[in-house]
Amino acid sequence: MHHVAIICADYARSKHFYTQVLGLRVLAEVHRQARDSWKLDLALPDGGQLELFSFPSPPPRPSYPEARGLRHLAFEVVDVAASAEELQAQGIAVEPLRIDEYTGRRFTFFADPDGLPIELYEAS
Repeated sequence: MHHVAIICADYARSKHFYTQVLGLRVLAEVHRQARDSWKLDLALPDGGQLELFSFPSPPPRPSYPEARGLRHLAFEVVDVAASAEELQAQGIAVEPLRIDEYTGRRFTFFADPDGLPIELYEAS
């Protein structure tokens, strides 16, 4: 997979979340005047990319988390509990840790500023 694209409601808030809270590195940032839209390319640790878009008045996500389309993003981390504590220290609400019944690995969920579910999944 090359990239995942996300449309956000508040570009500055989402940019802060993905770059400062999650620590993703900015590859490129472009304002598309004709669309009154920002596009932010972010580097993922595995070499993939996350594209963050803004558009005037995008419709809200219809349900959580089972909306049609993208269900959630998942990031692999070394220690889910430690990563969850780092997020909580920054004021991000994190669900209780769970165990994947098939792999035995720990995971949890939190949300981006637009309510997009994000999973932290513990590496083996």
